[in-house]
Amino acid sequence: MAEPTVVAALLGALVGAALALLGVLLRSYARGSRQLGTDAEHARHRTLHLAASAAGHLRDGLAGAGAPRAARELRALLGCEALALVDHSGEIVQDAAGGRPAEQEALRAVARDASETGRTVIRALGDGRSPQLVAVPLSAGTQAAGALVAVAQEARAPLVRASGEVAAWVSAQLGLAELEHSRAALAESELRALRAQISPHFIYNALNAIASTITRDPAAARELVLEFADFTRYSFRRQGEYTTLAEELRSIHAYLQLERARFGDRLQVTLRIAPETLSTVIPFLSLQPLVENAVRHGLEAQERGGRITVTAEEAGSLVRIAVEDDGAGSDPAVLERVLAGAGEGDGEHVGLRNVDRRLRRSYGARHGLVVDTGPGAGTLVRLEVPRSQPGHEALA
Repeated sequence: MAEPTVVAALLGALVGAALALLGVLLRSYARGSRQLGTDAEHARHRTLHLAASAAGHLRDGLAGAGAPRAARELRALLGCEALALVDHSGEIVQDAAGGRPAEQEALRAVARDASETGRTVIRALGDGRSPQLVAVPLSAGTQAAGALVAVAQEARAPLVRASGEVAAWVSAQLGLAELEHSRAALAESELRALRAQISPHFIYNALNAIASTITRDPAAARELVLEFADFTRYSFRRQGEYTTLAEELRSIHAYLQLERARFGDRLQVTLRIAPETLSTVIPFLSLQPLVENAVRHGLEAQERGGRITVTAEEAGSLVRIAVEDDGAGSDPAVLERVLAGAGEGDGEHVGLRNVDRRLRRSYGARHGLVVDTGPGAGTLVRLEVPRSQPGHEALA
């Protein structure tokens, strides 16, 4: 039998080794935890992740397909038992995972009271004292949009304050969604205005040119009919705010073929298009109105006709496009007022102003039209668009 002192020494050594190993493991865990971040950093990351996720789901407003997922993210953000988003019409989007389902009429009533008063309303869900509802009004811009309703066993002050902050953030997202909807509606309105500017006089002349060609050259008349069909199909298409330079040039080609049937040799056209620019994304109907403007206001009044030159070239991170004519020209002061919005009554150049405004809205104030003209000196219209536009989708 070993001596007691030897046994004690062995036990002491084993305990010491175990403690040392535990220390190593604890230090390793601590280092790993610091690398992953502190608890506070984890909490901030989770909050930002939930907020970012909910923002994407609110892009189409409370009535959008993403609203249920937004409600789930917001409930996790507040840590409440259930959460409902109630729009101004009383429609409810609810997430109650892990909590007691809320009664629909009670939700609508408390949401309506919060929305109408513009204040936070706290109310028991049923006859008892719990669970309780915390309803905070929502808005989209200046318009009431409904309410956010959090459900919890007790409406404690931290939940009430947090619900108010989250509701303010949701309101900001709804305002952005409304702004995006308004922007899309404005874009559609401007496209309708551009389509309305496609000259009825041009259409009348094109049809007359086709009719006069039928008897003397049926094959040429058939080609003109196809060009007219291509031109109208492209100009009046219903979808897509953006297109490619190649697609716009095809429409311009159809337009100019129809004008050539009327002008004959008096209309000369030169295209200088760098091949690498053809896939460039541009706003739909941004070049065609410039070419039509050159024909109508630059060349039509001249007996000798004239030449239109369209160029496109790369310039660093931009694509530079120009439409030039050697026609009658215009008073630069008049065009300056039109582009500045002071020439509201000038229907002759509304197409130019419309294109200029759409370019500035798409790419910024520095990307509007640049016009160089003078009486009897022809007109040169230039524009620049970014080569890379990941946020813009061109539809053929």
